[in-house]
Amino acid sequence: MQHGPIDPDEVLPPGAEMAAFRRRLERIRKLAWWLNGAFRIPGIRTRFGLDTFLTLIPGGGDAVQAIISLYIVWEAHRMGVPKSIIRKMLVNVGIEAAVGVVPIAGDLFDTVFKADLRNIALIDTYLSGRK
Repeated sequence: MQHGPIDPDEVLPPGAEMAAFRRRLERIRKLAWWLNGAFRIPGIRTRFGLDTFLTLIPGGGDAVQAIISLYIVWEAHRMGVPKSIIRKMLVNVGIEAAVGVVPIAGDLFDTVFKADLRNIALIDTYLSGRK
């Protein structure tokens, strides 16, 4: 089974590697959804996720949230996503982490910005262009 990035000339890895690739992709999609969009307050369109609660933890919640977001970026790297897209993903995580340190306003920004779902969208756009 392949553990490094996918050859850029391949659309997706074949056979068993394809199954592992799909599981990895599904895992980070679910993680991003739980972090950014799993919950909704009735009557309000904006969805939020577990990272909204993580950022409320003083002294480390934002750091934990950033580390989890960086895990999604790492998995994208392992899946062969190009460096240009990885850089965009890192910018998204950096923006969310930097603004997130501002009390209250940072928490609200984090709920609306949704860096993890943005990063999944970047991955999906890249993959759909390769098919």
